[in-house]
Amino acid sequence: MTEDNLHIGEWKENSIRVDLVRSWQEEEIVHLYRAAGWWKEEMDASRINDLIRGSFLFAVAIDISTGRAVGMGRVISDGIADGYIQDLVVQGDKRSWGVGTMILARLLEECRIRKITWIGLIAKPGKEDFYRSLGFVTMPGYVPMLFDEGARGC
Repeated sequence: MTEDNLHIGEWKENSIRVDLVRSWQEEEIVHLYRAAGWWKEEMDASRINDLIRGSFLFAVAIDISTGRAVGMGRVISDGIADGYIQDLVVQGDKRSWGVGTMILARLLEECRIRKITWIGLIAKPGKEDFYRSLGFVTMPGYVPMLFDEGARGC
C-alpha cells in the first residue's frame, strides 16, 4: 500500500479485486470515465482525487495481475440514511466477467454496514435487468431529472 493508493477495504474474486479507496492514479480513472463516455475535455483530471475523497464510498476493481483499475463505482450519501450509486463503469474488455456485479455488491454491502437504508441509482437504458437482478426496482411515478443551466427559468 502506498500513500497515493490508500486502500480502506478489500474484496477478492478470481483475478479481480475490489477495493474501497480514498485516492487512485488519475489517468486510470479518467480512462474509465472516457470509456463510459462521461468525460468532458474541459474537466480537470488533476481533481480526480478530490472527486474520490468527496464521495461517501469509491470502489475500484483492480486487475490483480497488473494492478490497474478496470472498473469503478461510487456512492454519494449523507452518511446517515440515503445513498446514490453513481459512475459504475467497467473497462470494455472486462465486461461480462461479473466485475460490475462485484463492484456493486461491495458498495451495497458497505452501505448496509454503515446503515444506509435508501439506495438509488439512475440506470442507463438497457441495463435495467442487470440492476433488477441485484435487487433494484423501478420507482413508478418518479422521473430522473438533471439540472441544465441553459433551461433555467428563474
